[in-house]
Amino acid sequence: MRQVPKYLILGSGRVARHMSYYLSLLEIPFIQWDKKEPIQFLLPKVDRVLIAVSDSAIEKVISENNLRDRSKLIHFSGALVTDLAFGAHPLMTFGNGVYDFNTYKSIPFIIEQEGPDFSELMPGLPNASYKIARELKPFYHSLCVLSGNFTILLWQKFFGEMKEKFGIPQEAIKPFLHQTLINLEKNPESALTGPLSRKDLETIEKNITALASDPYADVYRSFVKTQGLDI
Repeated sequence: MRQVPKYLILGSGRVARHMSYYLSLLEIPFIQWDKKEPIQFLLPKVDRVLIAVSDSAIEKVISENNLRDRSKLIHFSGALVTDLAFGAHPLMTFGNGVYDFNTYKSIPFIIEQEGPDFSELMPGLPNASYKIARELKPFYHSLCVLSGNFTILLWQKFFGEMKEKFGIPQEAIKPFLHQTLINLEKNPESALTGPLSRKDLETIEKNITALASDPYADVYRSFVKTQGLDI
């Protein structure tokens, strides 16, 4: 049986917090770096270094702390391509609160086709993994942002306007949200409804006119273009 390594986690944000909690659930030993002790003092005590910092800080952290053994360095960026560390992007959205064990276990990790297998990168984690070419990582991550982050902005817009303009509370809207997600999960190819799916140009034009100078009018127009419609 392969020996489970000890991990060092660099970072204090959401990803670092979730990864720390997941490792604790797996009963895998780890050290959470608190910036008080130099990283070089900790390296002899660990087998893998998980770099859970912002994309723009990853290479800086590696260089400033003289982390040279790439085989031990794993970062979690979905877009960054670097020769200083291997990437293992958890395909999940991480909120403020921690999740249950089954949720963490279900998270797939997207790793680089040119690098080691996931079992070599992060021994002890039972998660599924999928390899993609390094040059495709920015495109892959753009899809994650479109689907996971931009939809949040749309729903925040919806919840806010419903409450402020119409006095409709969140609880009244949640069934709409939940059923939308259920339809999407059951059959993503046919989940789209409304004027775009019907190619109802008259209603689409009314919607865009109603949005007037709202920045989301351009967002609406952009979605219309993705469906090949001309307005």
